Amino acid sequence: MFGLLLILILMIWAVFYHPSIKETGDLPTKITNKLDQLWNIAQDSIRENKYLRAEKALLTILRVDEKNATAYNRLGILYAKQRAYKDAIECFEIAQSLEPSASSLHNVGLIYYETENYEKAALAFEQALEIEGDLAARYIAYAKVQEKLGRNKKMISALEKAVELEPIPQTLMILSEAYDNAGQEELAIQLRKKATRMLTPNEPAKNPSPSTPRTRQQRQIHQPRKVVM
Repeated sequence: MFGLLLILILMIWAVFYHPSIKETGDLPTKITNKLDQLWNIAQDSIRENKYLRAEKALLTILRVDEKNATAYNRLGILYAKQRAYKDAIECFEIAQSLEPSASSLHNVGLIYYETENYEKAALAFEQALEIEGDLAARYIAYAKVQEKLGRNKKMISALEKAVELEPIPQTLMILSEAYDNAGQEELAIQLRKKATRMLTPNEPAKNPSPSTPRTRQQRQIHQPRKVVM
């Protein structure tokens, strides 16, 4: 489910991105040390699903440093994990106004997708790609939105770009299923062969049987398992 993917993406971002308060350089050392402690509390609390504790730490940071875009981003992630999507979007949009970033826009797009506002999701993903267009995961998310909007050409184009950036078995299989869905069976077979060779390099690739019928559910785009923000 894409909802689970949303939480996974946001958790990866929250766990591995740890900002440095001291980079601001305009606060007394005593205060920056306290803010660093609050960041640690927020990070640990998010890992442990202690949402109220994490929220209090982040809001305290923002009372001291009200223009801290990273704190708004982290708070948006926290609200998204609790499915408080309206609050999450507001936080991401504030972060974007303070410090434009592809990650903020991408997160907004994910939440719009989750709430089935596909047009706004597409726009957010497009803006994120304009800023940072070298991550396959962004194109996969954009492709999923285009699938929901029934724009198959844009969907396939986005997936082809994802494969160009990250030609691994997972992205190859996602694109192959999109080709299947579009009736381009030969291209789909070629990609599955390539993916199979990559997964079993010491074994001859088996020819996937084009005669096996595929259900509509099987031919939908699979969700990516790992996304690094």
